[in-house]
Amino acid sequence: MSYREQAVRIRCGSCWLYGVLSLPDAPCTRGVLVAVGGPQYRAGSHRQFVLLARDLARQNIACLRLDFRGMGDSEGEMRSFEEVDEDITSAVDFFLKECPFLQDVVIWGLCDAASAAMFYAQQDTRISGLVLLNPWVRTEQGIAKAYLRHHYLTRLFQVEFWKKLVSGQFDPIASLRSLYAMTKSLFLVSNTPSKSENVGIPCGKLPLPERMLDSLKHFHGKTLIITSGKDMTAREFLDLANNSNDWQNTFKAKQVKLSHLAAANHTFSTREWRDQVVKLTENWLRSW
Repeated sequence: MSYREQAVRIRCGSCWLYGVLSLPDAPCTRGVLVAVGGPQYRAGSHRQFVLLARDLARQNIACLRLDFRGMGDSEGEMRSFEEVDEDITSAVDFFLKECPFLQDVVIWGLCDAASAAMFYAQQDTRISGLVLLNPWVRTEQGIAKAYLRHHYLTRLFQVEFWKKLVSGQFDPIASLRSLYAMTKSLFLVSNTPSKSENVGIPCGKLPLPERMLDSLKHFHGKTLIITSGKDMTAREFLDLANNSNDWQNTFKAKQVKLSHLAAANHTFSTREWRDQVVKLTENWLRSW
């Protein structure tokens, strides 16, 4: 299907946000808003967001990608992923005004943009779905556990590691220092409040993973989560979710769809991985 693209600017408070709208020539009822996370802008790593938007438009799905305040071409000061609600609201307002045929909006986000989408979606009934890629649930303890389990332990079973060790190419001192730092962070878990001790604490002051879970519980739309096999951010999220009855029960109650690309890295940087992400997204969007 043919489509067209147009540069847009969106008012957000006293600032202008700049983005690109990809519109199929035929009217469509669902739009996808690409939320940009980390130190990125609307093109995405390896032009991923550009290619995603165009692929969606070819499938008769409108797509808006933009720079949040302080990023890319947009005005204002850069904000953390927990402070972009106003940016997302402005983008959704514009999207629905510019495309009056849309009936609902799905937010698509990678890494901390996925986390930002989770925080936002529960408060806006216009958001019908979330596509979350390698959600950011970072804590010192969580990443330490992920590295110990998936990096250091795995290395012991790799032939390349032993070859380097025997040939003298391996620096044991640096590795032991890194291992000590990770282990120290992991043991700090015993000094952090347990979930039961967090009862009564305002949601905004809870640890990041608990706030994200609370947001997911209160979101009434559909959710697709895509994770990578070669990524510590994804490992940390999966370790958290797979070892928590609360997360597992929420996935079941909310009918969250989980997809895992074992060979992919954090940004799905090859054409094969990118195409897989697009296909998963398109198929899921058409399934409801």
